[in-house]
Amino acid sequence: GGTRRLAPPGRNPFVHELRLGALQKLQVAFMTLTLFPIRLLLAAFMMLLAWPLALVASLGPAEKEPEQPPALWRRLVDILLKAIMRAMWFAGGFHHVAVKGRQALPSEAAILTLAPHSSYFDAIPVTMTMSSIVMKAESRDIPIWGTLIRYIRPVFVSRSDQDSRRRTVEEIKRRAQSGGKWPQIMIFPEGTCTNRTCLITFKPGAFIPGVPVQPVVLRYPNRLDTITWTWQGPGALEILWLTLCQLHNRVEIEFLPVYRPSAEERRDPALFAANVRRVMAEALGVSVTDYTFEDCQLALAGGQLRLPPDSCLLEFARLVRGLGLRPEKLEKDLDKYSERATGKRGEKVGLAEFSAYLQVPHSDVLEDMFALFDEGGCGEVDLREYVVALSVVCRPSQTLDTIQLAFKMYGAPGDGSIQEDHLARILRAALGVAELSVTDLFRAIDQEEKGRISFADFQRFTELYPDFAEEYLYPEQRPFHGCAQTPPTLTPNGFCTDFSPESSDLDKPPCKKLD
Repeated sequence: GGTRRLAPPGRNPFVHELRLGALQKLQVAFMTLTLFPIRLLLAAFMMLLAWPLALVASLGPAEKEPEQPPALWRRLVDILLKAIMRAMWFAGGFHHVAVKGRQALPSEAAILTLAPHSSYFDAIPVTMTMSSIVMKAESRDIPIWGTLIRYIRPVFVSRSDQDSRRRTVEEIKRRAQSGGKWPQIMIFPEGTCTNRTCLITFKPGAFIPGVPVQPVVLRYPNRLDTITWTWQGPGALEILWLTLCQLHNRVEIEFLPVYRPSAEERRDPALFAANVRRVMAEALGVSVTDYTFEDCQLALAGGQLRLPPDSCLLEFARLVRGLGLRPEKLEKDLDKYSERATGKRGEKVGLAEFSAYLQVPHSDVLEDMFALFDEGGCGEVDLREYVVALSVVCRPSQTLDTIQLAFKMYGAPGDGSIQEDHLARILRAALGVAELSVTDLFRAIDQEEKGRISFADFQRFTELYPDFAEEYLYPEQRPFHGCAQTPPTLTPNGFCTDFSPESSDLDKPPCKKLD
């Protein structure tokens, strides 16, 4: 009864795999030659038709408070633009937009929080309500579309400018506390696109003002998901092409009851955000997870060892943050962690020593972290595997630096060479997978058949064959034997065999192995 339940297998929220059957491919081919060009031209025409209206209506200083009530001509422009935008979506196959619930008045809820954010088609509720949005600053320079965006008086933010983020929060707070004088602000609090299998961590910007918000959930109940545009999967143009090639595209928008924060939530925006997210997840019937926008960057980092879509390193990164550790601050301590792990000379440690090694108190999160590396469920872990995984999380694009650090820990005294089983352990930890064959790679590096290789050998090989991973580790883009492929089972290196976005639910632990 006291044992915590294991989360069922899930999907990486930043990956979308789209597979078309033979009949679907025939349909796309036919539609490409017939309906697709017509729809594309109609959509473009509608945007061109809306452009002069939006241009005239958006003249003047953007920071000036809107007049109340709006002038008659502005109300007419608003009605015309909504009609034109609705015609544009209709031309794109969105013949019926199902709306559930009632949109609150600006005086009732100044902020609308929308989730899940999975595509640029999420602009549909924006154009239907003409609410303001928070957008990347670069969007204002897009021809035609940038003018349409400026009409709704968005709040622009630059992800790379920390001062811009501060000003954005201040502007959101100013508008939210204006008593309904500004249009409602629609915010996608996830801050990035996912595949809608879960709700990732909400950023606090929408919740810092401490005012009531109205949660809005989006659904695309289509048989073939051509909508999702996330970090790994079909590109923007391919998504547009495939969506316009569907006879009909369904979308549902549900306005949930206004959420009024408690005094505690007004003091703690993170708590406010988490509670609103839980309400939205329940309405959607999906789980919540603590993965963030930064995890996208980890999943898509450049380097010769790209992470597989179902890498358990995303789970590892989440647990690192859950322990109160910051990867960006841990990078400078990697050598210290490495030296202490090397001093063990392969001797494994128990949970208590692992806790002392990380200098964190015992907790459920620590147990989950320990379980990721607990080989065979025997209650012991190899600290070197933790250091390799941590190095990847801290510097995901610096592949060779991680491998060099691993050679120092696993290498034999003197020449620092390693055997094939050590290379397998290093690469499994670096990729976050349970099973990985390195025999062909090891033999290719070990040209002299010494049965051992040094880091210099590995580095020379990568210089000659920079795409070695594609050929030797995952040829023909075969699925990885990683977290999402099988239910939890005993695994050779202790990495969980399921990737569980559901795992961050408070009553469900992250993926742990079953013996």
